[in-house]
Amino acid sequence: VGMAIAPALAQQAGGTLRAQLFGNPPSLSIHEESTVATIFPMMPVMSNLVVYDQHEPQNSLETIRPDLAESWSWNDDNTAVTFKLRQGVKWHDGAPFTAADVKCTWDMLQGKSETHKLRRNPREIWYHNLKEVKVEDDFTVTFELGRPQPAFLALLASGQSPVYACHVPPADMRTKPIGTGPFKLVTYRQNE
Repeated sequence: VGMAIAPALAQQAGGTLRAQLFGNPPSLSIHEESTVATIFPMMPVMSNLVVYDQHEPQNSLETIRPDLAESWSWNDDNTAVTFKLRQGVKWHDGAPFTAADVKCTWDMLQGKSETHKLRRNPREIWYHNLKEVKVEDDFTVTFELGRPQPAFLALLASGQSPVYACHVPPADMRTKPIGTGPFKLVTYRQNE
């Protein structure tokens, strides 16, 4: 089983991205799945706070770049990282992206949300050191850690850490996900 990828020739907005997958994704919810069968087709639909620079040959903390975050800074003892978020970003359904979406996503990932529950969470252990996500204002959010964890940004930059929309139930993200990424999902047919 293989996957063929041709180089992108057109460098203009619009059009259709067709990707041949090697398998059937169990669902389209990145936060509930652990395979590349979900991550590969869905990351172009989603956005992270930060991402690895795709032009660098090797990932490192120095190659992390802004995505939904414009910038970030650590406190003096490296137990809190504050993100300034991009303004004017919209979810694919037109709703505004805010810091509440960030908090909601990580509360859900830690099992702290009363309204947003995942059916499974293969990366829950990633956030065992995360004590709280605080919304400072609509476009500022702080991740408070129990102890210094410089590699925390590496977790946030992975393809497995997109921000989810708070106004969309996790069950809908399995078959009709919306994101803030450059592509919108048009159709998903199981086993096709």
